[in-house]
Amino acid sequence: MKMFSVLLACLMLSMPALAAVSPQEAARLGNDLTPVGAEKSGNGRDIPAWTGGLPKDTSHVPGAYHKDPFATDKPLFRITAANMQQHRNRLTDGQAALLQRFPELYFEVYPTRRSASYPQYVYDGIKTNATRATLMKYGSGVTGATMSSPFPIPTEGLEVLWNHTLRFRGHSLGYTAVASSVTSSGSRMDVLREYQYFMTYSTPGARPQDLDNNIFYLKRKTLAPAKLSGSITLVHETLDQVQSPRKSWIYMQGQRRLRRTPDLAYDTADINTDSIRTIDQVDMFNGAPDYYDWELKGKQEIYIPYNAYRVHQGNLKLDDILLAQHINPQHLRYEAHRVWVVEAKLRIGFSHRYATRRYYVDEDSWSIVYAEEYDEDGELLQVTEAHTINYYDMQVVFPTLEVTYDLENRRYYAEGLDNERGATINFAEDFNPKDFSPNAIRREAVR
Repeated sequence: MKMFSVLLACLMLSMPALAAVSPQEAARLGNDLTPVGAEKSGNGRDIPAWTGGLPKDTSHVPGAYHKDPFATDKPLFRITAANMQQHRNRLTDGQAALLQRFPELYFEVYPTRRSASYPQYVYDGIKTNATRATLMKYGSGVTGATMSSPFPIPTEGLEVLWNHTLRFRGHSLGYTAVASSVTSSGSRMDVLREYQYFMTYSTPGARPQDLDNNIFYLKRKTLAPAKLSGSITLVHETLDQVQSPRKSWIYMQGQRRLRRTPDLAYDTADINTDSIRTIDQVDMFNGAPDYYDWELKGKQEIYIPYNAYRVHQGNLKLDDILLAQHINPQHLRYEAHRVWVVEAKLRIGFSHRYATRRYYVDEDSWSIVYAEEYDEDGELLQVTEAHTINYYDMQVVFPTLEVTYDLENRRYYAEGLDNERGATINFAEDFNPKDFSPNAIRREAVR
């Protein structure tokens, strides 16, 4: 199979790269389109026009929880298994499946707040990307882009996918959070981790030739429980995911050595997720797109998790959030938004746990907010939600909670639970690439 993959990749290298848009098209950004490429106008009903999103809050203390700017909003209505047919045209197949599988689950729909906003230099970077960014041959990566999403006016599925992969997520950030695997009976395995990122791709002033094929550096360290404490995953994420796959290392406390791991990709089970989630489901989707054909299905108005400040609070306990079989819906918020819909079909000759994958990408942030995973018989296996907020101290849209539901076994995996921690993401960290070298990790591990 590996030889077949190599031959197919070589064959597709002859395909022409897709061109950037013209200056005339790019001029739409900030006019009829928002600076990131969304439709600026509303729909005339319940989706308002974008008017700039949330402003930067310079008084916010780095790492503190974010107050809910929409705390006085009242829910408009509740969608349940009993009434979901009235709202079916705005529900994904995955959402309908969740309501059918868990009759006590519901979606509380609130007024739509188009809160997404980014710093001006991010908007400037996106506009520059629009006229110079191109897909590498067969979509393995992107050239000519920096800072944020490279294709604000996309024409095909791979462009939308790379908009998510390369969306702006800050520069240097760190946080601790719990990831929990929850069984159908409600028993849990909670794992506390420390996350540190340095986003090379979003370095202010960086030129495409300065990136050295790097998107970001990541260190993920397990702090608890004691039997797992001290294990570290190190990732150097590459821009060309096929010709130069990501570099990754794992340090296991019991083995007391840092080892290179070439299989930290695709459908390898993510560590300590009870095999619910694959590596390429982290951040909704990550890594090389070469196993799939990607089709842009168009835009759709649906109810999506958004402005999830209610669940992003330090006074909430994990027991308040993590119920048996699903997240407690009373802490969640859904709104009507436009999304790009992209469908991925597994290519002939490739093997993956999921044969078909469908993604719903928020037009205002390029964040995947819903993902659906199907087997080769077309049976829906999993649904994943990203509950995002605008971290308005940095002005960046980022998930505060990701939840992957295993429909068949009625279990789920939740990540990003920073409740009870006393702090959330700190975008003011001062990391640098040297902090993410294998030698730096070895020194840290032996201390």
